[in-house]
Amino acid sequence: MSRESWLVVIDPQTIFASPDSAWASPFFDDAMPRISALAESFGDRVIVTRWMPTADRSTSWGAYFTAWPFADQPPEDPLFDLVPQAVGLSPHPTLDLPTFGKWGAAMEAITGKGAHVVLAGVATDCCVISTALAAADAGAHVTIAADACAGSTAENHEAAMRIMGLYPPQITISDTAAVLAER
Repeated sequence: MSRESWLVVIDPQTIFASPDSAWASPFFDDAMPRISALAESFGDRVIVTRWMPTADRSTSWGAYFTAWPFADQPPEDPLFDLVPQAVGLSPHPTLDLPTFGKWGAAMEAITGKGAHVVLAGVATDCCVISTALAAADAGAHVTIAADACAGSTAENHEAAMRIMGLYPPQITISDTAAVLAER
């Protein structure tokens, strides 16, 4: 793995960490120390993303917010804040997007076309998989640090890993220790 790789920490936010949230991952607290270790290793080549509730309600997002009204809050709501452990992981501003997948022109402008990215964060079965598949489609080389990801359930995490594992060599499933050993 190249030192030129980027770590993308997907959505380490209160809405996915707080036990009071309908979207809390029971594995968030287990993944966060691994995310921190990865971020320390990647230095200034870390991007932290946030999911924001700013999507156009006239699209399918309207039905989504009807199904999840607790998340239909102003973007300034503390639900969307980074968890304290994620503050300062990156010297770059957070990449705030109203989409599950975080790969797109804004991300590629930072990492470069065809970059190698290591993905970690939440939720494996939503935002991580959406980002990984879009990045692979765009020609990025993707490594998933599986133990630095947190799914909505253990079963959903494993299902997402199985699906992403169907995309070699564009997507590689790995873990924190292996990623750190290659740096």
